[in-house]
Amino acid sequence: MSILFLEYPKCTTCKKAKAWLEASDVAFADRHIAEENPSAAELGEWWIKSGLPLKKFFNTSGLLYKEQGLKDKLPLMDEQSQLELLATNGMLVKRPLVIGEDFVLVGFKESEWAETLKP
Repeated sequence: MSILFLEYPKCTTCKKAKAWLEASDVAFADRHIAEENPSAAELGEWWIKSGLPLKKFFNTSGLLYKEQGLKDKLPLMDEQSQLELLATNGMLVKRPLVIGEDFVLVGFKESEWAETLKP
């Protein structure tokens, strides 16, 4: 299984998630979400694959989200505009993200990860 792990290395949840992946012997490619922002096309593909509402891809507890007043703006934006906004800064994206061939995990929920990534 080939998976992509998107993280912000200073994020404590990302550190826990990465340690869990390593302890679980899950092979992954690592990507720094702020240095290599996901594109709107990537985010769109991952969003569809995830089956989740697009809002779940936003880091709603992040500084940028709050500074830009996105809580009030997002409901007024179409999905393409939201994807383009997410692509402007990796810090707007909820992390960590794990992208597999047929799944996307948003945020770190150990039980969900264990079920999805079990060998």
